[in-house]
Amino acid sequence: MIGADAGVELEWGLQGVETLAARCDHLVLVDVLSFTTCVERALSRGAEVLPWRWHNDTAASFARDRGARLAVRREDAGPADVTLSPGSMDALQAGDALVLPSPNGATLSVAARGHDSVWAACFRNASATARHLSRLGGRVGLVPAGERWADGTLRPAYEDLLGAGAVALRLRGELSPEAAMAKAAFLSLRGALPRQLPACASGLELCDRGYGDDVAIAAELDVSETLCELVGDGYVARSASA
Repeated sequence: MIGADAGVELEWGLQGVETLAARCDHLVLVDVLSFTTCVERALSRGAEVLPWRWHNDTAASFARDRGARLAVRREDAGPADVTLSPGSMDALQAGDALVLPSPNGATLSVAARGHDSVWAACFRNASATARHLSRLGGRVGLVPAGERWADGTLRPAYEDLLGAGAVALRLRGELSPEAAMAKAAFLSLRGALPRQLPACASGLELCDRGYGDDVAIAAELDVSETLCELVGDGYVARSASA
């Protein structure tokens, strides 16, 4: 079995969730630009995030059923709206519930429902998440979300590889070759995150669309102690002592 002797494994995307869920005690989903960064920001403000795969009528129905706010598309947003934008999370208040659709991180989150231990990580809470999982013990599966090509196939993403590596750096246990590669990539580039993240493919796309501030927020390393656990169908903040 691939990675059978490793305490920390890494596989990409939906297939990564399916593969690692079968043999890991904990799953860590990483979608730096922008889903898991949004989750960390929302939970740090005391809100709950309900992931949803599609931004369509089903999302609106789900939000109504849960009495939650639905994030709007960035291009349709007004000044007070919440979108798949880390900066927009400032509009949330403690106790709010937000339905947040996304094709990558939210889709992986929905696929991971039912696993006993699922966490959202980004650069902002990478070390806090790793320290917590190391205290819990057990095998950890890192799942960088990646992006999508126009035909729907997976495009591995620079930022998610490094985000997974930032978590791997602080985890205990033997790393699989894939997890070790992510850790090595992060170690070689972590000092350049504020410069490199806007220059990678996903960062360039966001900056070109006018969302450079979101990229800057996502590049902030270990500024948060918020632990983001998927419980049922929503992400909630967990204490490091829990």
